[in-house]
Amino acid sequence: MSILDDLSKLSSAEEFFDALGVEYDPAVVRVARLHILRRMGEYLYHDKPEGADEAEVREACRSFLAKAYEDFVVSTPIEQRLFKVHKDAVKPAEEPKKPFVPLSTLTVSNG
Repeated sequence: MSILDDLSKLSSAEEFFDALGVEYDPAVVRVARLHILRRMGEYLYHDKPEGADEAEVREACRSFLAKAYEDFVVSTPIEQRLFKVHKDAVKPAEEPKKPFVPLSTLTVSNG
């Protein structure tokens, strides 16, 4: 079984940190657990350790988790804006669309 298979069976952020041997502050993980794991996933997606042996894949995962964790030690989930709800919070508001009535739909009333 590979390290990626092992990681896929984990159910909490703390289990990822323990399995990969990355030290963490529980207060940081409590606030940013989903953000940290999502960021780790982004790092893994963009820099896949293809063709690497198990030890190299494990080290890449450990490194990506440590890097993702550090992102949230020095910043906040709101500042990092990983999730749509946070991105939308700073998105400029769209101008409301003005109603349009084509002239062809207008009729003359004798009344």
